[in-house]
Amino acid sequence: MIALGIILLVIGMLAGISILWTIGIALVIIGAVLWVLGAVGHSVGGRKHYW
Repeated sequence: MIALGIILLVIGMLAGISILWTIGIALVIIGAVLWVLGAVGHSVGGRKHYW
């Protein structure tokens, strides 16, 4: 999810499409939160680890 967010950020920046920029930021933030929750041991979506 973080990788997809970064890809959308780059495409949005190069193409000048602001909606891709916004979606990319949201995906990076959500991916980082899920990664941190999985790293500290909380179950995420029924799984012990979120990759």
